[in-house]
Amino acid sequence: MERKLTAILCADVFGYSRLMGEDEEATLRTLSSHRKFIDSLIEQHHGRFVNSAGDSVLAEFASVVNAVQCAVETQTTLNAENANLPPNRRMEFRIGVNLGDVMVDGEQIYGDGVNVAARLESLADPGGICVSGKVHDEIRSKLPLSYGDLGAQTVKNIAEPLRVYRVLPEAGVAEPTADTTKAQATRKYARRGIFSIAGLAFIAAVIVLVQHLSVRPPAPSASIPSVQPPALTLRDEPSIAVLPFTNMSGDREQEYFSDGITDDLITALSRLPDLFVIARTSTFTYKSKPAKVQDISRELGVKYILEGSVRKEANEVRITAQLVDAASGDHLWAAHYDRPLKDIFSLQDEIVRRIVTTLKLRINTKTWKGVDVLSQHTDNLDAYDDYLRGVKYAWGLTENGDVNAKRMFEKAIELDPTYADAYGALGYMYFFGWLSQWSEFDPNALDRAIKLEQQAIALDDGNALTHALLGRLYMFNRQYDKAIAEGRQALDLAPNFGLAYFFLGDTLGHAGKLAESIGLVEKAERLDPRNRDLYEYDIAVAYALMGRYGEAIPILNAANPNIPWKHVWLATVYSELDRQEEARAEAAEVLRISPHFSLKQWQQRLPYEDPAVSERCLANLRKAGLN
Repeated sequence: MERKLTAILCADVFGYSRLMGEDEEATLRTLSSHRKFIDSLIEQHHGRFVNSAGDSVLAEFASVVNAVQCAVETQTTLNAENANLPPNRRMEFRIGVNLGDVMVDGEQIYGDGVNVAARLESLADPGGICVSGKVHDEIRSKLPLSYGDLGAQTVKNIAEPLRVYRVLPEAGVAEPTADTTKAQATRKYARRGIFSIAGLAFIAAVIVLVQHLSVRPPAPSASIPSVQPPALTLRDEPSIAVLPFTNMSGDREQEYFSDGITDDLITALSRLPDLFVIARTSTFTYKSKPAKVQDISRELGVKYILEGSVRKEANEVRITAQLVDAASGDHLWAAHYDRPLKDIFSLQDEIVRRIVTTLKLRINTKTWKGVDVLSQHTDNLDAYDDYLRGVKYAWGLTENGDVNAKRMFEKAIELDPTYADAYGALGYMYFFGWLSQWSEFDPNALDRAIKLEQQAIALDDGNALTHALLGRLYMFNRQYDKAIAEGRQALDLAPNFGLAYFFLGDTLGHAGKLAESIGLVEKAERLDPRNRDLYEYDIAVAYALMGRYGEAIPILNAANPNIPWKHVWLATVYSELDRQEEARAEAAEVLRISPHFSLKQWQQRLPYEDPAVSERCLANLRKAGLN
């Protein structure tokens, strides 16, 4: 039987029998709601739900840091949810986290590693977390947490006493009350939620994350065994997924560099018309998460997998890469390259051309401009390094990350005033800040962003990402013809560019061409199958605008309940159907999650070409009680 070392998270409900005895139906409703959050957080922290029995949850993580982060965020989130319940109906989980050896039997794990996690959970306070000594040793310098040493504990069926630590709030922070925790969680979700209606995205080698963080519905409830989605049909043309290259430098701070190399390869391959390339936002869901290539092939619907590692030291870089036939698991080729760092672009180009040769692909020279497939726009390695650091900051999707990303992109431009990618990324960060309405809000940021994107295109007209971003900005500036033209240009340059399909589809939806919009969004969904909930949400909004309310409602109902925009659209639809009680309930949820919600601000971020569309939505929301 296979054995492995893994981080195990075990959780159960304190006082579950009492809650069931008092009100079975209410208890099951609360349990189902809480478990949706838990399962969603397990997925977000790259864990795997293993099983459940009644009120318990068992999950495993490749990283012990991810396991503890998941546990902490779970308790914070559930504490906020419990604040909405009467004290006698609050459902508090106890969580234990262990690092240990387990036996693997199919999808299940067994052994002392699991048993210890269960005993740690039983030692935790309601709403608390206990970790083993092994876990404490691994994470004590890696997470901003404090720990209470409970000493050596003798527990049932474990031969040796366990060294146990209780996870405390962050250093210098008082134990949160239900009210303060609720407020913190509300602010956190509100920050995430502001991006949904706009369909923000950062992808490829820049800052485009195709993922409405605010509308991702939770994973299936842990009380129901997870069902594998059906295998996606392989396409006629060759298809490939590039998994995140592993950072082998021994320095976690170098993660931005290995991620950047992966992004560059995905971007280059996406320009090949005869190759189907899965989006970065799907392949990066496998980062630091062990998975069989056959499973990845089934989940993404691809025949080939490219994987590898990066080691960067001083002025040298080593890259290993292997191309795998996912159906058989056979390596088609594998190689390692030791090169001076200055040769990084030609090295990536060599890897891409090796794939082209192996898969017998044709190169369309009209689409693939220039000899260098990566189309890098700088010979300055320091500028490139600053650019990649900016990308890493941008992925944080925070105000501080926005400020730091802009600073790095500006440094890259100072080092190389002709660096087109840096201009494009800087422009999108100005747009991102404008949309998010952060503290240093600049009302002219949208115009500034457009000028930066135009400058990037003037430096390099062959960059599909910049055309896609400029199209996005034109839409928010209500220049619909220009937005559509830029979106189509992006797809001409990169036929596999999922973000461009999504942006163009969303633009067409705002321009009133809803049927065409849905078709393009569905293409983006196939290129990014691990984030299909994002695209389903966008399609649900199109259905709502088309009057197909019966198709819109179940998709919206499946979205994350802690995000305001889901409830905004449900309130709109229910008002349209004259189901006012349900509409008012959804409006109340909007204000619970986002107390400062303003129809005026929301209207400014509804760039529909026909003002009657916005007015109709606003009228329905006013009927529901929003203002």
